[in-house]
Amino acid sequence: MCDSCGCGEKSFEAKVSEVIESIRPMLQNDGGDIELVGCDEDNTVRVRLQGACKGCPGAQMTLKMGVERMLKQKISDVKEVVAVN
Repeated sequence: MCDSCGCGEKSFEAKVSEVIESIRPMLQNDGGDIELVGCDEDNTVRVRLQGACKGCPGAQMTLKMGVERMLKQKISDVKEVVAVN
């Protein structure tokens, strides 16, 4: 539900969370995981990579070519996805 007016539309962060949840099983299959840290006002999505993904040499590629690409496909307003520690 929209936080400001209760119109029934999902907030940006709720939409992002749904997509992250759909990505999570793929990362978990490889021993990793992902946590949504939050979304900035400019629609930058902040995530934390965990498990095998944390510190993996391919993590940046997973983040940009996997997570960011899928989020942008499903939610056109996503500016970028960045990893935080």
